Amino acid sequence: MGYIIVLASPVFFGLILIEWLWGRRLAKHGQTSAQTYRLDDAISSISLGILSQISAVFTRVLRIGIYTLVFEHVALIRDDAWWSTWYGAFVALVLYDFCYYWFHRASHEVALFWAGHAVHHQSQHYNLSTALRQSSAGALTSWVFYVPMALLGVPPVVFGIVALIDLLYQYWVHTEHIGHLGWFDRWFCSPSNHRVHHAVNDKYLDRNYGGIWVVWDRLFASFEEEDPQTPCVYGTRKALNSWDPLWANLQMYTSMFHDCWYAKRWRDKLMVFLRHPGWRPEDVAQRFPAKRFQIHNFPAFQPVQTPAVQCWGAAWFVVLLSCASAVLWFMDGMVWAEAATCVLGVTAGLWAVNALMQNRLSPAMCAFVQAAALATTANACGWSEVYLWAKPLALLVLVLAAWQSSAGMLGRKWLMLALCLSWLGDVLLMGEGLFVPGLVAFLLAHLSYLQLFRQDAPWLLSRLALAVCLSAAAVIFVGLDQNGLPRELRVPVAAYVWVIATMAAQAWGRAKHLFSAASLWVAWGSVSFMLSDTLLALDKFVSPLPYAGLWVLATYYLAQGLIVRGISNRAHG
Repeated sequence: MGYIIVLASPVFFGLILIEWLWGRRLAKHGQTSAQTYRLDDAISSISLGILSQISAVFTRVLRIGIYTLVFEHVALIRDDAWWSTWYGAFVALVLYDFCYYWFHRASHEVALFWAGHAVHHQSQHYNLSTALRQSSAGALTSWVFYVPMALLGVPPVVFGIVALIDLLYQYWVHTEHIGHLGWFDRWFCSPSNHRVHHAVNDKYLDRNYGGIWVVWDRLFASFEEEDPQTPCVYGTRKALNSWDPLWANLQMYTSMFHDCWYAKRWRDKLMVFLRHPGWRPEDVAQRFPAKRFQIHNFPAFQPVQTPAVQCWGAAWFVVLLSCASAVLWFMDGMVWAEAATCVLGVTAGLWAVNALMQNRLSPAMCAFVQAAALATTANACGWSEVYLWAKPLALLVLVLAAWQSSAGMLGRKWLMLALCLSWLGDVLLMGEGLFVPGLVAFLLAHLSYLQLFRQDAPWLLSRLALAVCLSAAAVIFVGLDQNGLPRELRVPVAAYVWVIATMAAQAWGRAKHLFSAASLWVAWGSVSFMLSDTLLALDKFVSPLPYAGLWVLATYYLAQGLIVRGISNRAHG
């Protein structure tokens, strides 16, 4: 499947380019509504499509394994040769589309399934990039609807082929530039029919579920024809209002679990997942009232970016698209852990690009996330040549980001000193026999952070934080000392552990004093630092950890990023 998606990508993007150019041409001739693209929305949609494809490494068992298991052991009829004929394959395609109809319908009428499908509907624009907007969690539930095909004996290979045909067919119907097609609209899913499906108008809501054939909708009373007098309004009634691809996948799940948690009756807790999307227990609805949907008061989510941000975002997106294509192409030949690491690295990069387009990250901070993701992935996968330049590059970019965002900040010199010493520690720890100098560099970096956190908060304000951090430090040191810590390193490691624990305690006391989101980011950054250093020490002195480079560097870069982001936000606040 990965090979086919990569090979088909030039066609997908070529058609997107043609549609965009056609829309611009019509807009120049006075049809302003014909331009259906926004750069940020298109990047968001395609990012979600990329994540859907590469995250398949985590859901492969559900997508293929269960179907194959049922086919091999429970199939009622076995005639592989018949299904391999053209007419057998056609019957399989019809069966698949029939099963897809019921999966698609359930995805709109049952909250649990809607949570995985809503991603596809979140865009407030309707174009070919929207077709690529897919959920990464849909495979958790969709497999159930195709088990009947396995029971009927449709071979997994045939199933995979017809599934791909059904999926590829649905691409072209996501456009506003093709009108009614006469008799074709009566039998097949067409652009007109599918525009109705994506609309949130009362008249159109939850209609036209067919993948290839719309005849299923006519048979089961779910068909609605597009009315020129009622223009389609796109999106979801609970608007996403974000370009964050992770939040796009989690939004509806978090909403369901929130209502489930606060519902008093056990039956209501279950019904949150099984009833129609939007249903809420009465006690929860009263306690947490939701704004009523009004189609005439449905503002578009349109954050404004500077031309520079748009250029940076587009450039990074092209790079990540290339990386994702490489992951898809080589995924079948990778060991699972290596493939998963690459998926996480691309995911972090895509998150950063979309955060940049939403003005949540500066171009420099976006570049830091990209470099940090590359360094972490390279280390975990054993790409030593890439790792040797990517690791120091990541901190250099963060130094630049911090310098740009901390102008005029109280204690700016301490922030820059901490980051420069961290960079030096990074370089030293990559060398043979330079562990102790690297440890000293990071010790001085933590002392600089400690001094930074004292600039706008009293010294060790929270006794509870101090007690917790020092207790954790004591447990860590005793564990290391009893499990292989060299005698000559006891004093420097003890000093290091005490300093970082004190730094974390000061960060939490500062958060208590300032009581702001930015100060909490700094506090959690300090905890992430403690975790990173602990993992590094366990890997070096106790026992090698599986994929230690992934966990150590991921928590380390998270720590540095949270601290710089929190301090910078405080400076601008």
